[in-house]
Amino acid sequence: MAKYLLLKHYRGAPDSVQNIPMDRWTPEEVDAHIRFMGDFAARLEASGEFVDGQALAPDGLWVRYDGEGKPPITDGPFAETKDLIAGWMVIDVDSQERAIELAGELSSAPGAGGEPIHEWLEVRPFLTAPPTVVD
Repeated sequence: MAKYLLLKHYRGAPDSVQNIPMDRWTPEEVDAHIRFMGDFAARLEASGEFVDGQALAPDGLWVRYDGEGKPPITDGPFAETKDLIAGWMVIDVDSQERAIELAGELSSAPGAGGEPIHEWLEVRPFLTAPPTVVD
């Protein structure tokens, strides 16, 4: 089994087929989308493939270590940023093909009008061992 991170980018990724921002959806459409996500996670819990997942707030900060005895440097929030990671899910699956299959299914979550939004999801494997360097 290998762990993969599925990242939901609402900005910064290629536009989804149904590119209507969630803040313009009806409350029923938002509920249907969230219910789809919950049902998807519950099904993966039952199959042993779900590890964790969360939705993220749209604002955040950059933080950087600034040296011994100094407070961390912060910058942001960047409300104007072109990239917005709206949520993530960690899955533990047998293969990259299964991770891609599940990401494709998750991309079909309903949006405005109840239609699949066809959003792009980033699929990234967890680094499990340091790379081997051969000279």
